[in-house]
Amino acid sequence: MPERRVTVASASGLHARPAALFCQTAAAGPVPVRISKGDVTVDAASILGVMRLGVKQGDEVVLAAEGADADHVLDELSALLERDLDATAA
Repeated sequence: MPERRVTVASASGLHARPAALFCQTAAAGPVPVRISKGDVTVDAASILGVMRLGVKQGDEVVLAAEGADADHVLDELSALLERDLDATAA
């Protein structure tokens, strides 16, 4: 199963609008994606799950997906998290 380790760039981490943008992008993909922080893993398309992780700016998360387009989806989501989503979502 392909994985990506990503450091979250958004000033507020993955809370509210940045989390919504991330989850919408994950849900739109052709494969299911999981996001992990520490030993907690949730569905990347679930805003409640993602917010439950309590991801802050500078935290490292792990994205994992399985399927034919997994690498492409993980690259897209990784690039999204490496940007300041607060500026994008505002």
